[in-house]
This record gives sequence, structure tokens and C-alpha cells, in this order.
Amino acid sequence: KAGKKSKKARAEGGAEGEAAVPAVRLFSRDGAAVAEEVPNGAAWQDGAVLHIGDAQYRVERNPPALTELRLPRSLLAGFPVCPKVSAEFAAPQHCLFRWFREQRPAAGGEAAGEAWVETAAAERVFTPSNALVGLRLKLRCTPGDGEQRYGPAREVESSGPVEAGPGACTFDARHLYTKKVCGHGFVRTVTYNILADTYAQTEFSRTVLYPYCAPYALEIDYRQNLLKKELAGYSADLICLQEVDKSVFVDSLTPALDAFGLEGLFKIKEKQHEGLATFYRRDKFSLLSQHDIAFSEALLSEPLHKELCDQLAKYPLVQEKVLQRSSVLQVSVLQSTTDPSRKLCVANTHLYWHPKGGNIRLIQIAVAMSHIKHVACDLYPNIPVIFCGDFNSTPSSGTYSFISSGGIAEDHEDWVSNGEEERCSMSLSHPFKLLSACGEPAYTNYVGGFHGCLDYIFIDKNALEVEQVIPLPSHEEITTHQALPSVSHPSDHIALICDLKWK
Repeated sequence: KAGKKSKKARAEGGAEGEAAVPAVRLFSRDGAAVAEEVPNGAAWQDGAVLHIGDAQYRVERNPPALTELRLPRSLLAGFPVCPKVSAEFAAPQHCLFRWFREQRPAAGGEAAGEAWVETAAAERVFTPSNALVGLRLKLRCTPGDGEQRYGPAREVESSGPVEAGPGACTFDARHLYTKKVCGHGFVRTVTYNILADTYAQTEFSRTVLYPYCAPYALEIDYRQNLLKKELAGYSADLICLQEVDKSVFVDSLTPALDAFGLEGLFKIKEKQHEGLATFYRRDKFSLLSQHDIAFSEALLSEPLHKELCDQLAKYPLVQEKVLQRSSVLQVSVLQSTTDPSRKLCVANTHLYWHPKGGNIRLIQIAVAMSHIKHVACDLYPNIPVIFCGDFNSTPSSGTYSFISSGGIAEDHEDWVSNGEEERCSMSLSHPFKLLSACGEPAYTNYVGGFHGCLDYIFIDKNALEVEQVIPLPSHEEITTHQALPSVSHPSDHIALICDLKWK
């Protein structure tokens, strides 16, 4: 700014000769002139004043500035509005937020006086009341750095008005159990397949999979409102999500859950736009390391899986199927912020979906268990494991049996899940003592043509115990609108939630 000003002054003064060039001097905060030989790094300090002729400019180094401020496209009464805030030399938790609502037109159709009226809320997250239905919102954000320095404010208006919410949701009653974050020594854990937009928005989904669901309730913006309210209300320490669209992670979940104290990690599936996300509460945990893999790649390239890979090579049909899959495993090692001796290996996955793919899932889970063993036994000896996910496996399956018992026999019926020509018998084992923390619910997935238990939170029973399991919604709640998803539930799966305790 200063440079432009003096160039302009020079240009204007050019006709009257050099005498018109204004004097340029820099003074430190205490008013002393800064000598010309002082290096730039030392000369330009916060609070210094640059004099150009009669004009004075206060020097600010790296002032807080907003680089992005965005509101969600869809606003529902009773649901949290979480802006996306990106800043330089500032942090969202130190910014100042002021929310405004549109003025309602008076009886004659004219808005009375000022077009915007400030609301009482001055928080990062704003939940519009029913009284605001039909009105647009405006947010004014002033970036701050936590050291009482603030940059220029920016404003953003919502693209549409607040709409009426759906009334009671399937998760409302569950929130009564999770009003507060649980204390230190406890870990509230959630696993949830949130239904990727990629799959919800196809013609097949609308007409065959979910014909009972109102089309607007399958829209990504609508479902995100429900999802953010649901997840925020669980006050969780760990959230493992499956079927997370990349854009949903970046633009919706990360800003929302960040506002509620959670840090997010993402692992995308190759060849697809969706993947896995793990969120952890940042005042309870810090991230030590990440060890994510794609099953097919790990199987081929990691020495760890050589024996399994060699065995699989004897069954080329199955091998090809396993290698075509884009399934991934997300593994994060977390450390307690209050007791650094407490570490956790948190694994998250989404196994192959096909009803006849039991044999493929067994290979995938064998790779997963070897990899988790490498992290939780070799890299960080004896750290407890929490393994969440959509395993696409019922409690009677080989996959469930393998995880909970530690082994699987060569003659298990799942080795021939897709017929004799795809049999691939091998015996597998893993060293962990794992328990399904939420037991075996009647179902965690409820669609028109199927319901069953496919999702689990497996825990290391040597180190962790279950304090409480948050009850699932009642069968009446799930079937109010026939099946899932619905206007009151954002996914075709149901979140599992439990409070775990260190032994």
C-alpha cells in the first residue's frame, strides 16, 4: 500500500520537479526514527509508523485475514449452521462472529427500516429458531489470532432462507444420553456409515433402493443438516465414518465438527469419490501417526502380507476380485493429552459389500488384522485397539467369527460364499482379544429389501471395557417412514455409540 502511494505521489509531483516528492520516514512504536541501515526484519515491527509526507500508516505484520467464509446452501430451523472459515494468521476459535437475520417485510410489503437485524447469538455455530423460517441469514466474521489482534471483517449472506425442519428425528432421544462429553478415562466412540452422495443420488437409488424416501430427503444438503446435528449431539471423543464424500469431508463435516472440538482425518478410496473419516476430540487426544492402506496395494507390495499373497495366488479368480476392490483401512495412533502413557490404535474400514462376497471379505479382514498387528504390536507394543467400521458382515458370518475368535478354519462355509469355483480355503489367525462393544443389535442397516447387523465397534478387551451402550432408535422410530434413509434420518445405516473405559 505504502509503495503504491509514494509512486502515485511521485507521478503527480513530476511536473513540479523533484521537490514535490514527499519525505518517507519510519518511526518505531516508541516514536524514535528508525535509521536507514537497520535491516528490514528489525525495522518493520508491529506498531511502527510509516510517514509519507503528511500521511501516516501503522505497520502490522501478518495481520489476521479471512481467506474463505461460506455458509451451507441449506438452512433448517432447529439445526446448527456451521460456517466454513479459513484464515491466515488467525484461527476460527479466535474469530468474532455476529449473526443477522433478514427484516420481515411490513404489512404493506416494504421492509421496515434496516434490512438486517442482529440476533443475540455471537457464537461460531448458530441454530436458527422456527421464528426465522422464510428469512435469510447474514454472518459477519472478524478474524482474530488469540492475541487480541483482529483483521478486517467479512460478511456472507445465505443463498436461501431458513426452511422448516422435519420435526422429531431418530437421534433426538439418543442425544438425551450424550448431552455432555464424558470425563477423562472414558472414550465415547461412534461408528457410522453416512451414505455417500455418490450412491444416494443415482436413478437406481431413487427408484429401486430407496423408493420410499422423499426425493428432497436424499439431497446432500438436506442430509448434511441432519448429519451435523446428529453427530454434534453425540459429544463423542472418537467418530469413525464410512462412505464420506471428499467434498462433504472438506466443506461440511470438517468445519462443523471442528467447531465442536474435533479434528478430522480422511482416507479416500482409489477410483472413488468417497472414503473413510476419523475424527478425534482435540483436548483429549493428539495424533501420533497415521498408517492408512488400500487392501489390494498392501497385499501386493508389503512384505507383511507375503504369505497370504502367496496362498491367494493359488486361487486366481478370487485373487483378481480382491485386487479389483478399492476398499481401504484407516489406522490412526492417538495419545491421551492428560496421560501420555495412554495410547490408542484406532482402525476404521468399510469392507466389500456384495452378499456373496464373504470370501473376499475374509481376505480383506486378514490383511486388516495383519496391518493392525504391525501397528499395535510392532510399532507401538501393546497399545489397545478400537476397530470400527461397516464390515458388511452379520454376526453369523466368517468375518465376524474371525475377528471375535482370533481364527478361522479352512472349511468355513464363507470360503465358498460364491460357489465352488471361487473356493479359496486357508486358515487364518490374529493375536487380539476383540469384543463387539455394542453386542449384536438386530440391525444397523435398514432398507426396503434388507435389514441386518453390519456395523461394529470392536474393542481390545484386555485394556478397555464398555461403560454404557447408547440405545438404538426404537423399531417404531426406524419404520415411521417405512425404512431408511428418511426425512428424519440421514443414512440407511444407524450410528453405533458406546462409552468405553480404560481398565
